[in-house]
Amino acid sequence: MTAPSAEPADAPAKGDLGGPLRGIALKIASVCCFVVMATMLKATLTIPSGQMVFFRSFFALLPVLGYLAWKGNLTRAFQTKRPLGHILRGLIGVSSMSLGFFALTRLPLPEATAIGYAAPLIIVILSAVLLRESVHVFRWTTVLVGLAGVLVILWPRLTVFSGETPMGDAQSIGAIAALCAAVLSAFAMLQVRTLVQTERTEAIVTYFFISASTISLSTIPLGWVWPTPEQAALLVGAGFFGGIGQLLLTSCYRYADMSVIAPFEYVSLLLTIIIGFVIFADVPTAAMLIGALIIVASGIAVILRERYLGLDRAKSRQANTP
Repeated sequence: MTAPSAEPADAPAKGDLGGPLRGIALKIASVCCFVVMATMLKATLTIPSGQMVFFRSFFALLPVLGYLAWKGNLTRAFQTKRPLGHILRGLIGVSSMSLGFFALTRLPLPEATAIGYAAPLIIVILSAVLLRESVHVFRWTTVLVGLAGVLVILWPRLTVFSGETPMGDAQSIGAIAALCAAVLSAFAMLQVRTLVQTERTEAIVTYFFISASTISLSTIPLGWVWPTPEQAALLVGAGFFGGIGQLLLTSCYRYADMSVIAPFEYVSLLLTIIIGFVIFADVPTAAMLIGALIIVASGIAVILRERYLGLDRAKSRQANTP
């Protein structure tokens, strides 16, 4: 449910401004903001997912543009060499968010969050198939294990195929929507990887929120509703927290490597379990907990492996430097 971001091209050297601990703190803060955003959207109850996308994207622009103006970087937010690339990213992102927000209205909060963890695993597959990247046996193994965890979570919800309805077709459809959202999120992240070759982070973030706000308006004929004051406050608040979370996410990579920061994404699982139980009375199932632990373990294994290989490559370069 986050907008994929990349490390800023103009980021200072790691350790110059506080070191890894500051990066970790910013990452955790961004995770908290995105969890609050998801909680607010889930609490709106009857709001269509396309309408959620509009509020989440439009009102996220306000803190983002305000911050860029304060830093004197507002003009960078609108400098682009690839407008069509931003539009494509917006189309994929809106589709992903719409399905993800729909899943929020059908599934317990921690379950929707855990299924979303499949996106980084799917990226490995897409990178190998579409980008012809070399993926070694270890990564394939962890990806397959992680996807097995996703299946553990999904299986009790796939009653739509078995004809049984102990949990209802609504949750079955919600689970499928969450998985489709993860797949599209993976495609969106691949699109970001192409954009960062020519575009600044400020432009990628800004144009995503602009395109998402615009594209989501096309869902008005599908049945937007007039929100109550409470729903309107939740929708606007979700947008603000989403924008602040994006700023924190972008900033955290200025202070530490991605391999250091990435594992703290899984703090969201603990937060959503607590919030889901306290606010929505959602009791996590054994299948959800087991599946989520499998996914988290496989994700952390990939991160640690990549960090080890990165350190090993760095030592080799130093050893070969005259």
